[in-house]
Amino acid sequence: MTPRDDREQPDRAAPAIELKGISKAFGPVQANKDISLRVMPGTIHGIIGENGAGKSTLMSILYGFYKADRGEIFIAGRKTDIPDSQAAIAAGIGMVFQHFKLVENFTVLENIILGAEDGGLLRPSLAKARKSLIELAKDYGLNVEPDALVQDIGVGMQQRVEILKALYRQADILILDEPTGVLTPAEADQLFRILGRLRSEGKTIILITHKLREIMETTDTVSVMRRGQMTATVRTEETTPAELAELMVGRKVLLRVDKKSAAPGKVVLRARGLRVVDDKKVERLRGIDLDVRAGEILGIAGVAGNGQSELLEVLGGYRDARGEVLLNGEALALSGQRADGQSRRAQGIAHVPEDRQREGLIMEYAAWENTAFGYHHDPAYRHGPLMDNAAIRADTAAKMERFDVRPPNPKLAAKNFSGGNQQKIVLAREIERNPDLLLIGQPTRGVDIGAIEFIHQQIVALRDQGKAILLVSVELEEILALSDRVAVMFDGRIMGERLPDQTDEKELGLLMAGITDTDHAHDLDEVEANLAHVHGDAHKEV
Repeated sequence: MTPRDDREQPDRAAPAIELKGISKAFGPVQANKDISLRVMPGTIHGIIGENGAGKSTLMSILYGFYKADRGEIFIAGRKTDIPDSQAAIAAGIGMVFQHFKLVENFTVLENIILGAEDGGLLRPSLAKARKSLIELAKDYGLNVEPDALVQDIGVGMQQRVEILKALYRQADILILDEPTGVLTPAEADQLFRILGRLRSEGKTIILITHKLREIMETTDTVSVMRRGQMTATVRTEETTPAELAELMVGRKVLLRVDKKSAAPGKVVLRARGLRVVDDKKVERLRGIDLDVRAGEILGIAGVAGNGQSELLEVLGGYRDARGEVLLNGEALALSGQRADGQSRRAQGIAHVPEDRQREGLIMEYAAWENTAFGYHHDPAYRHGPLMDNAAIRADTAAKMERFDVRPPNPKLAAKNFSGGNQQKIVLAREIERNPDLLLIGQPTRGVDIGAIEFIHQQIVALRDQGKAILLVSVELEEILALSDRVAVMFDGRIMGERLPDQTDEKELGLLMAGITDTDHAHDLDEVEANLAHVHGDAHKEV
């Protein structure tokens, strides 16, 4: 790689990043207030805080997406003006966003050079990038298939591409915003091995995450933000998860799910022989049988891409299938016009989809409009033949107060809420409809510790009201904590069921890899082969 000539050698004695008195307001909302921060070179520095605490705003200022109202930025001891992202890149800063900024129908190589081409001819730029990828793969273990289309690779590999984009631009400072929000546990472990390698090579990493375990296992120091202010910075080895949670929320937080034993009742949902074939003629569900009873939570564990999403879509009325599904003894349509989400809601099924931004919300629409989606025929929302917008806004305001949505403004567009608050809007819309069955996918993806506690309480409370809940999550810790029964999916099949108090993450992990005989637990070749099939990540090294 060719080093940039426009950047002076960094002063290793100075902080890699120093922020002094950074403030930023959006109208009446003070997102950041007089924030100061020092991050030393060659370290992993965690930043945690509740949704809406101002973490992403602060990092967006550092990366040039926003301009601070007040304050100064120093990079390697030098005062640096960062009016836009090009200035941030020139200063050696790279950022990997929670929602990747990749062009899906471009190749890996094309995405890496996008915006950093050398001159008007593309071929020399591609040749240079290919050579750089060989070096980066060797140095950091970031192996990718350069000619693969982004749409054909898994999210773990897509994240590697985002990191490679930053390193190709020779970033010395790497910001990662909720990097494991869409990763499986195995992919997250691989990511943190890569980050450790980057740190050992002298890179400085800022890690924004809600997951305290990741903070404790990965970072050297951690800063805590609350309501737009920096409340503490501590050495990670000198603190505990409980202390960090209290600093984040301002009160003691229960770091486990507090629930009594379930009292299952009648079968609410019964599925038999569910089969789904996708547009590419690949069978995604291969004869799924399951029951969910009133007053219980059935957790579905599995590596992403093994049929869990298709299962939720079929039950939620968004995908055709073959087989039989009964709700309270009545057959549900699995194809045709009657097999839609609107009909499912009328029949007593509520659905919190896995991807809140693509399936749960229309991001450009206001919160009050989003809370009416799917329920717009409710008489409480209508005034004769017309929608009663004032009634919907009032109902949304009440929901926002009960679910602690911040800011509590029904007129604010969904895109202007943090990820955790977007999730609360979807949850409030679905949970408060008193459903017989709640389908819920990845309930706490990208959500802070305080909101996780609240969301778990709402799910358990619904169970205790006698409702049936089907929970899909890639977080094994969450599955074990919330579920009354756990079913494990692999390659479109149910591999087995377990009771949470009679299993552990190791056994579930083997089932997730398609291994049912624990005598094979030490057959690493078989485990790795199964996992490679699961991810679809078979790729040749650069």
